[in-house]
Amino acid sequence: MPGGRPRSFDREIALQRAMELFWARGYEGAQLTDLTAAIGINPPSFYAAFGSKEAAFREALELYERKMGSRWGQALAGDLDTRQSIRALLDYTVELALGAPGSGGCMMALGMINAMPGHEALRDLLRDRRREGVRQVRNRLEKGVRDGDLPPSTDLSRLAVFFCGILQAISLQARDGATRKELDDIVVTAMMALPEPHIQPRSAKATPARRRKPGADAG
Repeated sequence: MPGGRPRSFDREIALQRAMELFWARGYEGAQLTDLTAAIGINPPSFYAAFGSKEAAFREALELYERKMGSRWGQALAGDLDTRQSIRALLDYTVELALGAPGSGGCMMALGMINAMPGHEALRDLLRDRRREGVRQVRNRLEKGVRDGDLPPSTDLSRLAVFFCGILQAISLQARDGATRKELDDIVVTAMMALPEPHIQPRSAKATPARRRKPGADAG
């Protein structure tokens, strides 16, 4: 049928390809002609399948979250202690950034930095997703305090924002061509921000003073 989708059209595969293009170039960098070429369909078929470029981006973002967000959840909700959990999150971000199409970094971080008039809703959508990430990291740090991995005096909000900022920095550095070693060095340095748990001193009763022998003070 003229203008229809090809018989072999697979919407899931098409969405995967759209996601990879949005991931590599961002929303505004991925033109309609690029999307249709990547998917292998014409513009009428694209609109029939997704409705609009914005709708396609929203679906691609959901697919990204399902596929790439599972490791995020595992790092924060697994059985690791707090230090191991945050390290796993940072290491996964390095892996994701270097393996992204065109070293595109994190789609959540770089999918839309600025918004042209009319695209503010997508900018706000990504901003809200990033804020949710900060909330999740803060919750994990709170658990660290409860578990005794972090001292009660830990500034949880500041640390959560800091580590999420590091995640975004890793993505940006990867897009600028940073090597794995350079990104790993960022991770190692960032981990220094985690305070060590307080070590409770042993009481005097637990370490009684050694009795002196008679005449020990004579000299």
